[in-house]
Amino acid sequence: MACAVGEARRGYRGETAFPFILQNLHRYFLYAALVFLVILWIDVVRAFIFDGRFGMGLGSLAILASTGTLTLYTLSCHSLRHLVGGGLDCFSCAVAGGPRQRAWGIVSVLNGHHMGWAWTSLFAVCGADLYVRLCSMGVIHDPRLF
Repeated sequence: MACAVGEARRGYRGETAFPFILQNLHRYFLYAALVFLVILWIDVVRAFIFDGRFGMGLGSLAILASTGTLTLYTLSCHSLRHLVGGGLDCFSCAVAGGPRQRAWGIVSVLNGHHMGWAWTSLFAVCGADLYVRLCSMGVIHDPRLF
């Protein structure tokens, strides 16, 4: 008896039964967040276009910072870490193991700062939203940098 963990109970079904199935919600919200990130990056590109030409205003930078920090927060999620490299015992034995290992390593580094990205993105999003709101109300005007 070298192991202190007993055998699985007869009725154990993993994460397929309540309340463990709720853990899967985190993964599904990650998928939804990735879709929203694509939409937000399209908005970032549109924020740098003025009268059909490339330009930059302070609001463009605010939206870029907001979306950039949200992207770092989302890419640092442990569910994404598991998606790109989880379930493998051997990267060199898997198809595309080298790129998967590099992606897993990058996400792992980001994952170490997940809470920091959460706070940074919170303040960046609030700041960008406030800035855009004040511009839309005419309280302030967005200065063009070029």
